[in-house]
Amino acid sequence: MIISKNTLKWVMRLYPPLFFQRIWVQRFEGEFKGCTVKISRSFLNKNYNGSIFGGTIYAATDPFYALLFDQLMQRRGFKVRVWLKSASIQYLKPGQSNLYFTIKLTDEMITEAEMALKTIGRFVKAYPMEVTNKNGELCATVMNEVYIRNLHQGETPTVAY
Repeated sequence: MIISKNTLKWVMRLYPPLFFQRIWVQRFEGEFKGCTVKISRSFLNKNYNGSIFGGTIYAATDPFYALLFDQLMQRRGFKVRVWLKSASIQYLKPGQSNLYFTIKLTDEMITEAEMALKTIGRFVKAYPMEVTNKNGELCATVMNEVYIRNLHQGETPTVAY
């Protein structure tokens, strides 16, 4: 489903698995080529050491590459199924304050996915993310492997708007 940036931002903000973990989408970039997310430290997501629970950080990074690629590919006329195929995380420093990350999709990344969808019908690739604290210090690195399947391979893409 194609939806606006503002609608998706609010849906993700109020989505219970993110909302109760204090994961807040700050903004989606123009044409869904990026997003910025804040993980607020609170009593709802602190571990016994007082830092942000690792599962909260992991959950925060889960949906966003898939969401961005899904919205981009649909706007380009593809009927796709997108999900996170695998992920790995390295915790480097405890999250003692709010944490932040930004994802940016380049034109090269988008073109590579489009070409794979047009030729072989699927695209699988891992992308890195960096989670930082309020001082810009690196707290975690994440690798998300995105899977995109063209549901109508070989057909001419049409945009329904």
